[in-house]
Formats: sequence, C-alpha cells, structure tokens
Amino acid sequence: MAEGIIRLHDSDNVAIALSDLSKGASAGGMTLPGAVPRGHKIALRAIAKGENIIRYGQIIGQATEDIAAGAHVHSHNLGMGPHSTDYAIGSESRPLPPLEPMSFMGYHRPDGSVGTRNYLGILTSVNCSGSVARFIAEAAEKDAELNAMPGLDGIVPIVHGTGCGMSGTNEGYQTLMRTLKGYARNPNFGGILLVGLGCEVMQVPDLVGQGRLRPDGNFRYMTIQGEGGTRATIDRALKTLREMAEIAGKAVRAPAPVSHLVVGLQCGGSDGYSGITANPALGHASDLLVRMGGTTILSETPEIYGAEHLLTRRAVSREVGERLLERIRWWEDYTARNDGEMDNNPSPGNKRGGLTTILEKSLGAVAKGGTAPLTQVYKFAEPITERGFTYMDSPGYDPASVTGQIASGATMIVFTTGRGSVSGYKPSPCIKLATNSEMYGRMKEDMDINCGDILDGVSIEAKGREILEEIVAVASGKKTKSEELGFGGAEFVPWQIGAVM
Repeated sequence: MAEGIIRLHDSDNVAIALSDLSKGASAGGMTLPGAVPRGHKIALRAIAKGENIIRYGQIIGQATEDIAAGAHVHSHNLGMGPHSTDYAIGSESRPLPPLEPMSFMGYHRPDGSVGTRNYLGILTSVNCSGSVARFIAEAAEKDAELNAMPGLDGIVPIVHGTGCGMSGTNEGYQTLMRTLKGYARNPNFGGILLVGLGCEVMQVPDLVGQGRLRPDGNFRYMTIQGEGGTRATIDRALKTLREMAEIAGKAVRAPAPVSHLVVGLQCGGSDGYSGITANPALGHASDLLVRMGGTTILSETPEIYGAEHLLTRRAVSREVGERLLERIRWWEDYTARNDGEMDNNPSPGNKRGGLTTILEKSLGAVAKGGTAPLTQVYKFAEPITERGFTYMDSPGYDPASVTGQIASGATMIVFTTGRGSVSGYKPSPCIKLATNSEMYGRMKEDMDINCGDILDGVSIEAKGREILEEIVAVASGKKTKSEELGFGGAEFVPWQIGAVM
C-alpha cells in the first residue's frame, strides 16, 4: 500500500485506487492528471501504446494508446491481447499439509453423504409442470398435517424453463438429465417428488430409469396427464408429501467431519477489489477445508479464461490438466458458433467497479480456488467423485453455474460480490462475502461477511479462518442472510445447450 493506492505485485505497472480520487490529487507520489474512481486502476509510470498492462504479476491486456503516469487505466485505453498459453501441467501441484478436521452437525444419508439442510423437493421434468409444482408447494404450506410434522426445513418447488422443445438425444438433453438427477440425489433433500406433464421430451420414465433415483427410496413421481389434471395432481401430491415427510422428518443432525462438506465457490457482481479481498480470503478458506479432507468446486469457465494456466499448473495429472483445456477449447468453439466471444465479460457492472478485460476478471476469480492441487475436472452437473479442490465446467451466469454445482453435489455455496449480488440457492445455503466495506454497510441485510476490512489490515489468513468458521456454523443449521430473506425459489436455472425447437 501507498498513499491512496494498493499495488498487488512487484512487477505490476498499475495500482488500485482505495477511494475516489479527484483530478490533481496525490497518490503514490504522483499527481493525478484526472479523476480515478475507487477500485479502478492507476498507471504507476508512463505506459506506451501496445505495452502490456500488468496486474497480479500477470498480463491483463495491452495499452491502446499512450498512458501517462498517474492516469486512469480502463476501457478507454486498455484492450484485450494475447494471454499466457504456458500451461505447464502439474508443475505447481503440491499437496497441502493435512489439518485435524473440524466437525459440523449434519444429516447423514444412507449413501454415506451428509446434508446441511433437510428439505422435501418438488422436482419438475418440464416447464409445463412448473405451475402445478408451485400450486402443490402453496397447498403444502397451508396443510395443517404437513405443518405439524417436525424436522423439515421446508418444501421446495424446483421449476425451470426447459424439458421440451429440444432434441431428445443431444448434449443439451444429457446436460438437463444430469442436472435433474443431480438435484434428486443432493444430500440436502430428505425426499423428492418428481412431477411431469406426460408428453414432454424429458420423459419421467427416462429420468427414473431402471434403478432408484435416491438411495433412501424416499422418491415418488407422477404426471399431470396421468393423474387427470391439475386439481387431481395437487390432491395426490399432498397425500404423497405427507408420507414422504414422515420419512424425511426422522432424520436428525449428528456430528460429521467437514470432510463430508462439498462447497461451491462463486463470485458475481465483481469489482476491482474482488481479487484483493474476498476472493483470496475464500481461496484460503478453501485450502483449509481441503486440508481437512473437504471438497470445493470452482466453476464459471468464461470467467477463468485467460487464467486457466494457473489451474493447469496445479493439476494432479496430465489427464486432469487436459480435461480443463478441452473445456476451454469447447467454449471457444461454442461462443464462436453462437456469434459470441470469450471477452464479452466483464459486465457493465463489473466495469463500473473497476474491471476492464476478461483477463483481469479471470485472474481475480481464480483466487477463489486457493493453492491446493486440482484433483479433477467435471462437466456441468456431473457427480463429484474426487475429494479436494475440483473444477466443474459452467457458464459464468451465476444462477446456472450454481445450479450445476448443486447438481454435482454441493451442499453449501460461498459467493463473493463487490457490486452486491442478491440471491439464494435452495436446497444449499449460500454465504455472501462483500469485497468492500462501503457496499457491506449499504447492503448489510444481504451480506454475511465483510471482507473489505482486509484493506484496513485484517490478514487474508484471518479472514479465511472466519469464512471457514461461518461455513461450519451454517452447515450445522445457522441461517444465512439469503435464507432469512427467503431466496431460493427462482434460482434453479439449468444450462440450456442447443436449439429450442
């Protein structure tokens, strides 16, 4: 830190403003030729047109014009350029020393997994059954018999906008199939009622398959057409939910080591402080959890683009590193054939917060993953089978990305935000980390932890420990701010790949 700014690496030629700086202000021994908003970049010396701009010790783009010392560096004078392709797979993969595991109070499931919540879910196969699923949930809320049953966190309708008007054989179909099956098996559900229409592409019998969709057997299914319409389906569903609630309600919290936790790592509404405060603090918490035998999931492939070399170097094997690079190549092709580009990020809000190129955003986003070896790479909604620090491919769109993580088995979500994202993700509780104290103070009812005090001297390590302790508390039943506000009813967003027909 220097007067009014922070420099993150010795080789950086830009620093970050710690507050709004006006024209003529002094910062880092320079007199600023123009105003610089907080969280934005300042040139530490004169930078020539075409020269690399360095932040985090990494290239975040090139100067598109000559930049004077002390000048504001942003979209008007910084553009994308080539990024590192020195993947060096496995060169920095070093196991972290183990730690004695902490414990939490969770719901032990028959398959050996441990949930952090105990919901009943009303899962829909298609958008056409979404309204009826909501009608069932509304009727359940008014049902005296269901309300009298102890031990449940609630009944969650899981509705979405797809399931028909799609191919029944392609990648999009398989992705939706994995997503729905993954939700049915998430340990935070004590039971699942699957409701379909009857004539959709995503057929209920295909979802159910030859075996049990849930190892505990607390699974039922029906179609609206098979039951004889809306009212008949609601009546039958209420009777079924009463039976299921009796089974699910018998589950009680019991001690479990945190090695049973699966935590999705997310960021949204990022700003110039995300890669300085909340993301590295979450990365430290991730390392602590991994050292205790737990599992964390990094995602949002368009938002690691340009920083993937930092992950391939931590891969435990060449196969794991190549799996990540295959996903990067898939995304380059996917965006190209859909008239998009990998640098359509950052968003307007990200830019107002100080981020300029996807390279800059990605380098800060990858910090959420700490330093642990990368044990495996998964497609969207594939079951997580390896413990430790893992990667699941997903869009950068937060609701879709979290949907995939929960389908893959995440029983907790930790979400960093600089602009102030508000959301929650039933059945998995979501802890919100604020990157800066100003936003935390303004949106305190939505934010669980303030990481802005790192700029005031709190260490990354201390904040990481605070985050881990909050993870354990929430896993044991403490409600997050998003849970208290009632979020989670609109954030199930399966990734739609392919033509809508």
